[in-house]
Amino acid sequence: MTVNNSVPVPPAPASVSAPVVTDFTRPVYCVLGLPFDALGMQQTVDLLLARVGTAERCFFSTPNLNFLITSQQDPAFRDSVLRSSLSLADGMPVVWLARLLGLPFSERVAGATVFERLRDQRSMPISVFFFGGPDGVAQKAADVLNAGEGRMRCVGACSPGFGSLAEMSTPAMIERINASHADLLVVSLGAKRGQAWIEHNLDALDTPLVSHLGAVVNFVAGTVSRAPGLVGRLGLEWVWRIKEEPALWKRYWNDGMALVRLLTTRALPAALDARRLRAARAAPVLQESDDGQRYTLTLGGVWRDAALGDLRAALARATTRPRSIHLALLDDCGLDSAALGLLLLLYGHQSKVGTALSMDTRSAALRRTMRLQNVDFLLQGLPGKTVSATTAAERALQR
Repeated sequence: MTVNNSVPVPPAPASVSAPVVTDFTRPVYCVLGLPFDALGMQQTVDLLLARVGTAERCFFSTPNLNFLITSQQDPAFRDSVLRSSLSLADGMPVVWLARLLGLPFSERVAGATVFERLRDQRSMPISVFFFGGPDGVAQKAADVLNAGEGRMRCVGACSPGFGSLAEMSTPAMIERINASHADLLVVSLGAKRGQAWIEHNLDALDTPLVSHLGAVVNFVAGTVSRAPGLVGRLGLEWVWRIKEEPALWKRYWNDGMALVRLLTTRALPAALDARRLRAARAAPVLQESDDGQRYTLTLGGVWRDAALGDLRAALARATTRPRSIHLALLDDCGLDSAALGLLLLLYGHQSKVGTALSMDTRSAALRRTMRLQNVDFLLQGLPGKTVSATTAAERALQR
């Protein structure tokens, strides 16, 4: 490893508002265009419980195969995952794809199961607010939950209907949620609408844990039954969901056909490309410079999961304050899924703070790697004044 910090990094300036901090120590990997945290179920539950009662907000996303496919056609939806505090592999197809790429994913971490574990744990009380679902279902879920014996209690429920993003985000609505002092806000508005609503309102919410857990409200209320655990582990939960909600058959059919295309055109070639990269021997090289306006990282050699400590630290230094960041990827630069995952976090960070990000490389091999992993959009970068998360969310809902 060669590291050259040619210009000292100035301290972040004082700011009245809390700075945006991105955790580049996350065990994150790129799986065909989205970042996923390689966490087990218990690790996830422990991490979330540690956030309860703190001022540190955690927006955790639970991407499944439908997320993965939709994100390829919808940049605003994709970016909502990139800007999340945590991204969990909700769906056995995601786990299978990760394993095909040689990534250390041991189990599916379904959002509904995370909720069940939080509900059933005995270590501490936890309160929840249900927002969304069909009319009356959120309140029914609240009644069922509060009639149980666990340490989770529902402190509020609201079914806002199917209005616009603004109509579902009134000051009175946000104040109602904040006044409940809930530890966990469960949003159930449909994946695209739910992610957009969270991004639109996240800065105004006081809730430590926020997530779109679409079917959880229905599962708790008992209006839809969840597939048995073995069915989910076998990757057949979609069959059960169609039995419970026949209208979902078309979505699952389209997702299945898209999965076949992903396997043949992206996943299998990417797996072969990953083998090539693992055999490469070029030592990683990192140089940093800062001219006061733009922070430049120059990367050469092969960057692999086991030796990313210097890159993680460099990205943390580069993002200590809002500024333009440029990555110069040299001709011999190779990036594995873990390194690409960090670049996705960097892209998410820069989009949150509204500052420029640019990357360039002349390496045909690296461009091919990025294309196969569906992250070639990174080479397009971000302009100095990006579309805000709120505006992007609103535009996504208007389409």
